[in-house]
Amino acid sequence: MKAHRLERVAEVIREVASETILFELRDPRVKGVTVTRTEVSADLQHAKVYVSLMGSGKEQDLCMHGLRHAAGFVQSKLGSRLKTRYTPVIRFILDEGVKKSIEVTRLINEALAESRPQAKADSAEGTAEEFEDPGASAEGPKE
Repeated sequence: MKAHRLERVAEVIREVASETILFELRDPRVKGVTVTRTEVSADLQHAKVYVSLMGSGKEQDLCMHGLRHAAGFVQSKLGSRLKTRYTPVIRFILDEGVKKSIEVTRLINEALAESRPQAKADSAEGTAEEFEDPGASAEGPKE
């Protein structure tokens, strides 16, 4: 099957899943969910829906349980939108990408914070402010 068709189907699945989760699911366990991406098998019979969840580990587990429980409902909404022979079986997978990127950013910021005091100490020895004439102004010489 052509790659662009798989991409279009994956995009439709992502849209339907995110709209259904956001507007139509009434499960109190499912909250703070963002659909990040989808992957569709070549035969269009299986779809992986990657979701990013907010909250603690326990809240994320509870939300994933609610999403797995609601997979049939999302699949039925998808079946009414897709005009294919088979409606893909949806499987929700927790996407750790956002969490990992936040952790990497935190580590980079810590490393930069540790290197800054050394850089300030090195550059403070020969700054231009120390040798500037206090009587001179930025406007130019006075007449």
